[in-house]
Amino acid sequence: MFLTISTTGTPENPATDLGFLLHKHPDNAQAFSTAYGTAHVFYPEASAERCTAALLLEVDPVALVRRGKGKGRGGAPDTALAQYVNDRPYAASSLLAVALSTVFKSALRGVCNALPDRAAAPLPLRVELPAVPARGGAELVRTLFEPLGWAQVDARPVPLDESFPEWGDSRYVRLVLQGELRLRDALRQLYVLLPVLDDAKHYWVAPDEVDKLLRAGEGWLADHPEQKLITSRYLSRRWSLTRQAMDRLELIRLAEADDLRLEDVDNAVDETSDTEDRPVPLAVQRREAVLAELHAAGASRVLDLGCGQGQLVQALLQDVRFTEIVGMDVSVRALAVAARRLRLDRLGERQASRVSLVQGSLAYTDKRLTGYDAAVLSEVIEHLDPPRLPALEHAVFGTARPGTVLVTTPNVEYNVRWETLPAGRVRHADHRFEWTRAEFRTWAASVAERHGYRVRFAPVGPDDPEVGPPTQMAVFERTAADGTAPDAPRHTPADPAPRPRDEPQARTDATEKEGENA
Repeated sequence: MFLTISTTGTPENPATDLGFLLHKHPDNAQAFSTAYGTAHVFYPEASAERCTAALLLEVDPVALVRRGKGKGRGGAPDTALAQYVNDRPYAASSLLAVALSTVFKSALRGVCNALPDRAAAPLPLRVELPAVPARGGAELVRTLFEPLGWAQVDARPVPLDESFPEWGDSRYVRLVLQGELRLRDALRQLYVLLPVLDDAKHYWVAPDEVDKLLRAGEGWLADHPEQKLITSRYLSRRWSLTRQAMDRLELIRLAEADDLRLEDVDNAVDETSDTEDRPVPLAVQRREAVLAELHAAGASRVLDLGCGQGQLVQALLQDVRFTEIVGMDVSVRALAVAARRLRLDRLGERQASRVSLVQGSLAYTDKRLTGYDAAVLSEVIEHLDPPRLPALEHAVFGTARPGTVLVTTPNVEYNVRWETLPAGRVRHADHRFEWTRAEFRTWAASVAERHGYRVRFAPVGPDDPEVGPPTQMAVFERTAADGTAPDAPRHTPADPAPRPRDEPQARTDATEKEGENA
């Protein structure tokens, strides 16, 4: 496999600065051992006007077979001969991507203590690869690279045999990229897109590949028009990993759109304290109201969608009437905290069989959520951008279709009663909206009508005669057309006793984390 990276320069900024940026001296030819062969770095030309660095990877086909445990290309069983005679030594693939990360590790991170300004600035670059396997052809190559800022993406198909043009083109292209980019961005793009174009990897794709993808894709993958294809191919079409990566990329997109740090978006976990250990009267009232409605509905198999740190899951687990409890959240960090809260590693076999925590997003349909008696979305919907509410509606009411759905959300009219909440501010920085009672009722009624549910509303917390309760709850019940008897006897839960509003309670609820991003 062969790759060259060229740049031009001036007397003030000589092209040989490329050697500093790659941490490889132009006067030396160097060799580096990799798991599957030897990588050589040398400079065919090095002057102030033009400098070219070349990476040549000599692949050991025997080592490739041995480390692959006898498997052929892409991990699939192959004939004995094809394990040794194939395109791996010649065509740029995941083998070359790994060599890039091994040989140019510091350059990939953009680290150059000698010339930090040059490392941070775009350079006139020309990247050439004589043979790139492209499942999708030259058009896919251009589709992947052109949105990334390259002025020229020249992908020319390599004929099967120049002597027999009637045989047509092979699946390989000769790729030339030209443009002004930071060196680290160019290397990161190659690291991700070479195995994507090949649509195969020479090693097992483990969960840590998601982190590698997001690190290399920082700054460009979240907004790439072919994000889904790139993610799926890079992760070898492993559905669970692809979904995890897509959800995390969506968090990155939201953070960039709102000019926030990622930690401020993925903030179901309070880094400074545990909200459960502080007095949170309204949060307790919400859980009590939800539990009462679940009891009245006779639910035994329950989903907590947007479970956050697992407070409601913990309350459900303590009640033997709930035989199966699933907590789902988009935040892996929140689920880890929930697992510690529930002491999942210490639960007895019987208790452990009742509860499970899964990572997922309500922006997508999920077969794991079907067949349950009830679903709870407690302080969740206000964390979604309004245009994404139809996706949640379809995933929960259109596809999962539990018998009962409980939705709680802040009542924005009550915000005037929070003495510590500035006028016009929402209760949590991550809230995309907070609805009035009329707005919430309108939304809930339309959802119920579209999906065959009936809905009623209940206050949570002190019901102020002027502005209503601090939290509003909608109780959706599937209608008889879906197999639920509308006149079936049910117990009406008593409303939780209103608690007197005082300043400490207001301050606590206004600052607590009320739900997780979905």
